[in-house]
Amino acid sequence: MRSLLESLVQGIISGDIEVIDLAQPLNEQTPVIQLPEPFANPAGFKYHKLSDYDEAGPAWYWNDFTAGEHVGTHFDTPNHWISGRGKDGVDTMPVQNMIGEACVINVKDQCADNPDYLLTVDDILSYELSYGRIPERAWVILYTGWGEYAQNPEQFFNIGEDGMPHTPGFTMEASKFLAYERKVLGAGVETVGTDAGIAGSFDVPFPSHHYMHEVNRYGLAQLANVHLLPARGAVIIATPLKITGGSGSPIRPIALVPAKRVVE
Repeated sequence: MRSLLESLVQGIISGDIEVIDLAQPLNEQTPVIQLPEPFANPAGFKYHKLSDYDEAGPAWYWNDFTAGEHVGTHFDTPNHWISGRGKDGVDTMPVQNMIGEACVINVKDQCADNPDYLLTVDDILSYELSYGRIPERAWVILYTGWGEYAQNPEQFFNIGEDGMPHTPGFTMEASKFLAYERKVLGAGVETVGTDAGIAGSFDVPFPSHHYMHEVNRYGLAQLANVHLLPARGAVIIATPLKITGGSGSPIRPIALVPAKRVVE
């Protein structure tokens, strides 16, 4: 009898299981979060060429690069946030926590009408009526359509006349519900971070960061191709670099999806 892993590999080879690339391109044009003064900001991605089949290396091409931990499509671990201080980093988190079912909640239409749209507990319960209860240790992915703007910083950050970014995210109640009541692995988003652009003004600032990291959960940010994922049935594999003491890492997450299924 063919083993489960053999069946998985054969499904990928045959195309019965699609492998979806969830990473945005990472380059010197990748949008990077910009915090107001006096806060420090991460460096963007930058290449430093070492050789290109030339005098510096006649038979090889390679580069150094510099980048912040939280640049491009990236992973957030709990020690990134004050509420998760002393908890998991990318080097200490259990590797099995990098893999989980994807529960994709589609709020694209709401975000088209209101870029500040916040996922509510009612949205989550409505999703569960259609697709079943969100299981523990699942990735909850917020499908907002924001991935369409990933290569256009002006649209991606959507800075208003008030000087604030206007991008979608989670209500405080929804973040707490997912972290405490559903015990998910974490939240995934298409935006620059796992909170709404205006979330710094909330009573609990940046609640997705606060509540998720408080209970040793994770975040995936700047995801691509979320529109190719089904509401249920995909598995996400997101493996950060094992940076000693790191709070995050650029990643190239993938999703394993039964062929010919898309977000409903």
